[in-house]
Amino acid sequence: MRRWETQTVVPGSPSAVLELLTEPEAIAEWAPIPFEIVSLGERRLGTGSRARVAGRLAGRAVEFDVTVFEASGERLALAADGPISIDVQYVVHAVAGGSDVRASVSVEGSGLFGRVLASATEALLAAGALRNSLERLGRQLRPAMA
Repeated sequence: MRRWETQTVVPGSPSAVLELLTEPEAIAEWAPIPFEIVSLGERRLGTGSRARVAGRLAGRAVEFDVTVFEASGERLALAADGPISIDVQYVVHAVAGGSDVRASVSVEGSGLFGRVLASATEALLAAGALRNSLERLGRQLRPAMA
């Protein structure tokens, strides 16, 4: 399993950051891999939430079952399981001028199709998709802070 990590400072408090990290419509705006929600039992992601999402990887339609392990004041940890497994963690701390956000994503695929999709996802992450997603998250927070 390969892991990608990035960090940036964004405007806003840790609670404002976590609000965007757990708001399904906002997530679609900044997520490193585009998706749409197929089903979600709650209005927002919280500890214990489950969702089903769909998207495209390597030109193929794919669906994932998402489980949120923790959504607290300073941490979001979840896993998306489908043709590949994606483990995601965001840790947020208050700093002068906003919040320090550290993101990590691990990807694992099994079987031929899973390894192909994992490689495609890894290529997106290696090209900066995770870093770019945090930059988009920061842009979403700026209007709220104005």
